[in-house]
Amino acid sequence: MNIFRMKQWKPADWWLIVSVVLLSLFGLVMVYDSSVAIAIRDFSNQYYFVREQAKWLILGSIACFIFSIIDYHVWRKFALPLLLATIVLLLAVFIPGVGVYALGARRWINMGLFVLQPAELAKLVLVIYLSAWFSQPEKKRLGAFLLLVGAVVGLVLIEPDLGTSVIILGIAFVLYFLSGASAYQFLLLFPILTSIIVGLAVVSPYRFRRLTTFLNSELDPQGASYQIRQILLGLGSGGLFGVGLGRSRQKYEYLPEANTDSIFAIIGEEIGFIGAVAVILMFLFVVWRGFRIAKRAPDLFGRMLALGISSWIAIQTSINLASAVALIPFTGVPLPLLSYGGSSLIILLSAIGIVLNISRQGQKI
Repeated sequence: MNIFRMKQWKPADWWLIVSVVLLSLFGLVMVYDSSVAIAIRDFSNQYYFVREQAKWLILGSIACFIFSIIDYHVWRKFALPLLLATIVLLLAVFIPGVGVYALGARRWINMGLFVLQPAELAKLVLVIYLSAWFSQPEKKRLGAFLLLVGAVVGLVLIEPDLGTSVIILGIAFVLYFLSGASAYQFLLLFPILTSIIVGLAVVSPYRFRRLTTFLNSELDPQGASYQIRQILLGLGSGGLFGVGLGRSRQKYEYLPEANTDSIFAIIGEEIGFIGAVAVILMFLFVVWRGFRIAKRAPDLFGRMLALGISSWIAIQTSINLASAVALIPFTGVPLPLLSYGGSSLIILLSAIGIVLNISRQGQKI
């Protein structure tokens, strides 16, 4: 099986490559900047987190290159095995000695040389599987679709990880409706899904406190609403042009998760409204290039793949940013390419590699 077919390809989308490289390098700078205090506190080494992030960025870049030269049609053949393997990994997080319990959750697997978060892998694998499935004409597949997505999301929910579950749901339903589902089904499912998400937030005491403090930020200022109050304080103190790169005050242990879920607050504080808007525009540009590549894809499978990966970036970025500015209750999800984290960075760069491969084979329109 020839997985390369180099002679049939044109150059990859350089605009996408440049924008992803710029975001990733900026993320490396911000991971260092936001993690100095906690790196000294926990590891007595101010470079600990940036060193780890740099290692993951190198591995992710290598993965991106490899995926960009593998013919994306290969993933169609491996869609089902990849899905089954991912479900096994999602189950494995609950096995003592295999799964890693931290911060009140079981979301990771100790692989020896590294720690893997299967929920991050599930995003990419579900995009591949649904793209392969939906690129074939089929009637009355709503029931099977709901069963599949329910199984994957259910495993992520009980880790527990509501934020990632919402992202996976969003990706799955975007792909489902882009595949030609009727507007009637959308109108039927949207309120049901919204009710389920709200219900899951209400039944969990921790999530319920997050919801109530979102509705009234004066409640529990030193508890459930502390993080979002500190995020807003950081963004507000940045003003129009920011306090200056490296001069954040929130990173000195005032803001929880400053180098992961809350990194946008440090960005807004240091480079201000203008800089934050520039970062948002860069994400919009990446998503637009992905949609443009999807439009030029040579077949439906490639189109669905590019749409799914681009929608994944758009949904995850939107949830992180909306949480940061209190448009929705705070949800702990990383900001793509910028937040500290190995699984998220490597898997997302691998997905971008697939989009680049699609761009190599795309039609000239």
